[in-house]
Amino acid sequence: MAMKLLILDRDGVINQDSDAYIKSVAEWIPIPGAIEAIARLSQAGWTVAVATNQSGLARGYYDVATLEAMHSRLRQLVAEQGGELGLIVYCPHGPDDGCACRKPKPGMLQQIAAHYQVSLEGIWFVGDSSGDLEAARAVDSQPVLVKTGKGERTLGKPLPPGVLIFDDLAAVADQLVNEA
Repeated sequence: MAMKLLILDRDGVINQDSDAYIKSVAEWIPIPGAIEAIARLSQAGWTVAVATNQSGLARGYYDVATLEAMHSRLRQLVAEQGGELGLIVYCPHGPDDGCACRKPKPGMLQQIAAHYQVSLEGIWFVGDSSGDLEAARAVDSQPVLVKTGKGERTLGKPLPPGVLIFDDLAAVADQLVNEA
């Protein structure tokens, strides 16, 4: 039985996004239904991992300890709903650092695949931006767009072929949990 792995972008998918960056735990606010969605997926046998660009680190808007505190809060909220969150990987670099991890590059997705020793082919990667969709396409993952965060804005742009579109993470969870 193959592992059921789902990869999520963070800002705009799990928590509300801000063009001014999410700089503190207080500013880290879950999108309604998202925490419950992760817990439901976890209970249904899915491993839910997260791949998030965090250039605010490179820009000096917050430090790694603050980012880790946000992720501890995320894990705690999911645990309170009876679920478990898997690996969280983040890119700390700025857009001009030439790294291999910053989406639309697929480095973080490859990191998650290596950690779980799985192929990324057909794995759903849920995001709200063109960069997320492009990263998924680069490794033959299934690009999934949610309309939360920058999702509505992204819908106004040309989308790569085969993108699945959902209202939010809760709708993604409904689909995956119910089709099992």
